[in-house]
Amino acid sequence: MHPARLLNRGAAASLLLLIALGIAWEWRLAPLRPGGSTLVLKVLPLLAALPGILRGRRYTHQWASLPSLVYAMEGIVRAMTENGMSRWLALAEIVLALSLFATTAFYARAAPRRNA
Repeated sequence: MHPARLLNRGAAASLLLLIALGIAWEWRLAPLRPGGSTLVLKVLPLLAALPGILRGRRYTHQWASLPSLVYAMEGIVRAMTENGMSRWLALAEIVLALSLFATTAFYARAAPRRNA
C-alpha cells in the first residue's frame, strides 16, 4: 500500500476519533455544566475538514493540520488544570490531536501534486 494512502487513513481515523471524543466529552462524559455544554460546538472546525480528509484532498490536509494544534493546546491546558475523568479525556485529546497533525502534515508532503 502506498504510504500516502496509509497516512490518509490515519488522518481520517484520528479526525473521526477526535470528533467523537469532543462530542462525548462535552455532552455526556465530563461536561463543564451538568446536562451538557455548548463547548460541544468546538468540533465544528473538525467537521468542516471531514469531507476533504475522507476524499484524500491534499489541500484539506494542509489546512487541517493547523487547527489540530489548537486542540492539542486545549488538551494540554485542561490536562494540567482539571482532575478525574476530564484529565484522562484531555490526555486522549492531546494524543489524537498530535496524531492528526502528524498524519495530515506528512500526507500533504507525500500525496501526489495535481497540475492545475
